Amino acid sequence: MKSRHTLSVLVEDVPGVLARIASLFSRRGFNIESLAVGPTEQQGVSRMTIVVSVEDLPREQVTKQLNKLVNVLKIIELDEEQSVQRELILVKVAATRETRSHILETVQLFRAKVVDVAPDAVTIEATGNTGKLRAMLNVLEPFGIKELVQSGAVAVSRGAKGMTDRNLRSA
Repeated sequence: MKSRHTLSVLVEDVPGVLARIASLFSRRGFNIESLAVGPTEQQGVSRMTIVVSVEDLPREQVTKQLNKLVNVLKIIELDEEQSVQRELILVKVAATRETRSHILETVQLFRAKVVDVAPDAVTIEATGNTGKLRAMLNVLEPFGIKELVQSGAVAVSRGAKGMTDRNLRSA
């Protein structure tokens, strides 16, 4: 049975790392559900948050293969209960004079914000977990979603200790 896994991977910030990691998943036949990459608090180190649905045994094999890549410094799997995970969406919704107030109520209900207003549309920015964002989109859909952009998940473990508090393997 497949299950959803969130991997937090610290890598050296050098060209080609993303391609090598993505290709490792591809060679194993795994589809990456989301992938977010950005700088960390340490110069020269980037964090990849990779969400993938796989069976447990192949996931362990991929993790072992990732650890063998030269530019991979550290990998941890983030449990949903022991981490904070968020995604960002920008959604453009059709808005008429009659529907605009209902759309704005929905924005407030989901603690989102309006980032652009046009005569026939409203653009909304929202952050949250996958379930919250899906619920908001379900409420907005009857108004007419004109455009949608969604980031991949970013995640960090709960508590004071960070991934880089412990020694990273030297390159």
